[in-house]
Amino acid sequence: MTLKTMTELDKNQTSKPNLDSIEHKRTIRSFVVRGGRMTEGQQKAYDDNWSFYGLNVESGLLNYQETFGRLADVVVEVGFGMGKSLVEMAKNAPEKDFIGIEVHPPGVAKLMMFAQEEGVHNLRVYCHDAIEVMAQCIPKSSVSGFQLFFPDPWHKKKHNKRRIVQASFANQIAEILKESGCFHMATDWQPYAEHMMEVMEAQENYTNTAGKGTYHPRPEWRPLTKFELRGEKLGHGVWDLIYAKK
Repeated sequence: MTLKTMTELDKNQTSKPNLDSIEHKRTIRSFVVRGGRMTEGQQKAYDDNWSFYGLNVESGLLNYQETFGRLADVVVEVGFGMGKSLVEMAKNAPEKDFIGIEVHPPGVAKLMMFAQEEGVHNLRVYCHDAIEVMAQCIPKSSVSGFQLFFPDPWHKKKHNKRRIVQASFANQIAEILKESGCFHMATDWQPYAEHMMEVMEAQENYTNTAGKGTYHPRPEWRPLTKFELRGEKLGHGVWDLIYAKK
C-alpha cells in the first residue's frame, strides 16, 4: 500500500504532499485515493496555513508541550473530511488540544482555512495515513479521546475486509489512549455499526460506556454534519459507539 506523506520540496514544507512516496506495511487499505488536484484556492490555503497547523511524520514522536505550547487533554480524529466539524469541536473546547489526520490534501487545506478563519489555535493536522502516524508520532498512553466519524462503510461483502474498524486497529488505538480514554465511532450505515459493535465487544481492553451491546446517544459536543442532518430528514439512522480503555 502506498502511503500519503509530505515531501520536503521547500524549507517551510508548505507544498502539497507526495501521495505515492513511501511503501506501507499494510497490504489492504481502508481508503481510496481520490483523483484530481487541489484547486488554486485550496493550494493557497494549504501553503498559507501549513507552517502553523501542519505536522510532518518525518519529525517523529510528538512533544505536546512544544507543539501546542502547553500540556492539555489531547483528542485525535481520523478521516475528518473537509474538517468543519473538527474545527467546531476545537473551537468549543479551548481547554483541549486536537490533532486531525486525513489523507486527502483538499480536506486538509479546507480544515486549515476554517481553523484560521475561526481563530482556532488548539488544532494541528497530519496529511498522512493514520496507521503510520499513530505508530511513529503519537506517544503511547497520551491521548484522552480518539474519534472516527462516518468512515467508508465498504458496503459490498467482498470489501468488508477493508473497513478500518478491525481488532488490530482497535488495539493500536488502545496503545495511544490513556487509561479511561475513549474511542468514539459514529456511522450512518447500520451493518457497519453492527460490525463495529462486534469488533469492539470482543476486545478485552475496552469497556462499552453505554453498557454491553448498547449504542451510545449522540453526545451534544459532536456536531451534526450537513450530511447527517440531511439523512435525519430522510429518516436515516446514525449510530454512536463509545468505548473506554480499561
